[in-house]
Amino acid sequence: MAFRSAAVSPFCRPEEDPFLLLDSSLKAIERILQLRRGLPLRRTWIEQPYGEEEITILEEQVIPAIQQCLARIDELDGKIQAQQEAEVALLQAQRSAEIELALA
Repeated sequence: MAFRSAAVSPFCRPEEDPFLLLDSSLKAIERILQLRRGLPLRRTWIEQPYGEEEITILEEQVIPAIQQCLARIDELDGKIQAQQEAEVALLQAQRSAEIELALA
């Protein structure tokens, strides 16, 4: 996966980026599952904590689904970045050509 950064952006604040939130949520879930290995996971709105069955679903279905989503986001980001870089290169080439014409 590409490196996701919470660096200052001219486009939005990190807390406004839903994909950074998804990435940090995945890391938090993985960390909680590691730290609580073998223990039930309490939930804030239900009395019954997640047991082995629910934790297995998280590990085998939910986490991979989030990872797939983030991988697809990386693909989309890469495509958009490549398009932007191509547009910038084209503009630079046009400017260089205009400067050469002006100097000729």
